Amino acid sequence: MSAESQHVIRPGWFTIHVVNRAVAWMTRRGISVWGSRVLAVRGRKSGEWRRTPVNVLTVDGARYLVAPRGHVQWTHNMRAAGGGELHLGKRVEAFTAVEVGDDDKPALLRAYLRRWKAEVGLFFKGVGPDSPDEDLRAIAPRHPVFRITSS
Repeated sequence: MSAESQHVIRPGWFTIHVVNRAVAWMTRRGISVWGSRVLAVRGRKSGEWRRTPVNVLTVDGARYLVAPRGHVQWTHNMRAAGGGELHLGKRVEAFTAVEVGDDDKPALLRAYLRRWKAEVGLFFKGVGPDSPDEDLRAIAPRHPVFRITSS
């Protein structure tokens, strides 16, 4: 991967300590915020469960996890584990995951931005849901996308 595709925009203190915790707290209690779930995936080195709030995108009946901040720990762990769990309150859904190729990402990134741009638009460097396909293709390598299937 190029250095550009490895670039990660780290969340700020407010996002980590307030927003992520608030969304995770509500999701753990069964309140989904715009499709939120708590993703649990085993650490690739420790084997311990790692948790982070995510938004589940549904397009044409298929479900996806998009990494708006780029190649972060959960994406590396997902590649190694090949799946994980989605939590909403006491409901736990095990799933398998397959990474989507860059050529197939533009429509998915467009749908993701259409739904959550207000929340994650900063991480897409000015590319939005109305951007041309070539702009979405240009940022595709920086944003992992996984198709998930219940197991």
